[in-house]
Amino acid sequence: MTKVVITGGAGFIGSHIVDRFVMDADTEVTIFDKMTYAADYRNIASHIENNRVALIVGDICDEVAVWKALEGADIVIHAAAESHVDHSFNNSALFTKTNVLGTHTLLEAARQLNVRRFVQISTDEVYGEVLSGEADEDYPLSPTNPYSASKAAAEMIACGYITSFRMPIVMIRANNVYGIRQFPEKLIPRSIIEIIKGGYIPVHGSGRNRRHYLLAQEAAEAIYFIAYHGVTFETYNIGSVEEFENIDVIGKICRVMDINVDDVVKFVEDRPFNDRRYAINAQKLEKLGFQPSVTFDVELPKIIDWYRLNSERYFN
Repeated sequence: MTKVVITGGAGFIGSHIVDRFVMDADTEVTIFDKMTYAADYRNIASHIENNRVALIVGDICDEVAVWKALEGADIVIHAAAESHVDHSFNNSALFTKTNVLGTHTLLEAARQLNVRRFVQISTDEVYGEVLSGEADEDYPLSPTNPYSASKAAAEMIACGYITSFRMPIVMIRANNVYGIRQFPEKLIPRSIIEIIKGGYIPVHGSGRNRRHYLLAQEAAEAIYFIAYHGVTFETYNIGSVEEFENIDVIGKICRVMDINVDDVVKFVEDRPFNDRRYAINAQKLEKLGFQPSVTFDVELPKIIDWYRLNSERYFN
């Protein structure tokens, strides 16, 4: 049996990663999650009765809890993070603690326990604004907010472990991930939930900021692929070619939900700094053998249907 530890496994992306690894009958999965507001036991409940799946509730900054979770692990998929940019402007120290110290704590435990592969999940936001073209893995890091800065700092610690200890680390930078189970602080689920509630969708600034969108299940498939086929010490971008302005995404949601976008959009003050565009080049991963295949317009109605069926999760 291969033991895989997935940090943040009860959260949005983490639970999709759990779904993918649990598919392998010869794999034991340990979900290590602090169970903060963005995690939900219901995301993983269907797996917990499986004798190959265990949940450990703990903080990645807690050395004792980390050692307990990682003992006997072959692979660590580090998906746990504070990730909401808006929150990072108001409580940046929490992002530094969780994303930097937490990563360091995991890396040191994994090194001493001789974990044979550590997959560090980062973000395309470490590149900062990419106003034209695309950023490949050698593009300079230029984070512009406390969240992306904390993720870049975590990467630097991982790089130090690669150089100093030849620790078997692979790093991943993914663009915007969307799908079911995402907590409604992010654009797509918040828009859907606000329409269901009869509220307003807050839009930062002009709403013309551009993002690429990758389905959560495909992100999980890519992470699984890299865990087993990625080259040790390498970094891989995971990206899609589908790029939309925020206001266009809201328009797509409104059309599917049969509502006039002008009736629900409320423009609000922009963030202290809001990157106008992110864009990454994922040809390195494509050459290795993975490429996303689904389309946003096909998946969006399915996601809206899921939030309609599960909206009570998000009503106070």
